[in-house]
Amino acid sequence: MFNDDTSDLNVLVASDAIGMGLNLNISRIIFSTMMKFDGFCNRELTVAEIKQIAGRAGRYGSKFPVGEVTCLNPQDLPLLHSSLKSASSIIERAGLFPTFDLLSLYSRLHGTDFFHPILERFLEKAKLSPDYFITDCEDMLKVAAIVDDLPLGLYDKYLFCMSPVDVSDDISAQGLVQFAENYARKGIVRLKEIFTPGTLQVPKTDNQLKELESVHKVLELYVWLSFRMDDSFPDREVAASQKSICSMLIEEYLERFGWQPQDRRKVLGGAQKLLQEYDVSQMNKYFQEVNPGPK
Repeated sequence: MFNDDTSDLNVLVASDAIGMGLNLNISRIIFSTMMKFDGFCNRELTVAEIKQIAGRAGRYGSKFPVGEVTCLNPQDLPLLHSSLKSASSIIERAGLFPTFDLLSLYSRLHGTDFFHPILERFLEKAKLSPDYFITDCEDMLKVAAIVDDLPLGLYDKYLFCMSPVDVSDDISAQGLVQFAENYARKGIVRLKEIFTPGTLQVPKTDNQLKELESVHKVLELYVWLSFRMDDSFPDREVAASQKSICSMLIEEYLERFGWQPQDRRKVLGGAQKLLQEYDVSQMNKYFQEVNPGPK
């Protein structure tokens, strides 16, 4: 809708993901901060990140060929100016990822639909110039070993191998196995058939937090698969709402017991308010009780 000329929406609020190659009609970028939490610590944006984000304004061939960029806080302007004037780092090598078309051709040449040996052999035999390298496919190989035992076509196996599953997380990996098995057996995966009745609440210990994070990963996996096989994964809306609740419950725990960025602005007033945005009776089909716990 942001790019729709008939829409009244002319302001887009985005995370730094806006810099990941999105070509939108943007005339001005305003940095609300030059800091980000990268999963480990709160740090300044790098020169490359600043240039990528700032470069969304004024794209060639767009509605705004000349763009503008500034900061919400004046004290951030020196970093913005110095970053835009800095030379871009030289990329010495580029990573390549095996596409389905390549692997499909390779499987026909070797006369097999077993994905793991095809992928393994392809990675062993692929020869590249010094300017390129094959990206890490270790997790993809682990998933391939799982789905190869199921009666799935090569493309379906490829999709499951490409999915954002955390194979180092037992609950996340088990979620993938159940999704793949149900899909292979019935062609449709209902969310209520995957989750056993339980209770969603604010975790009280680090172990409970880890379990809730794992549930979040499984729900994220379901949503990802639903965008690629929407007829077979029809409960995207419920999975997405459950995922949002998991996020809020995790934040609730971190606010009570753990670290939070000082300048964090809460869009919603805690998990309880988020729960009010959804039909709890619908969620009870998948979880016995939805309860953020007492303050």
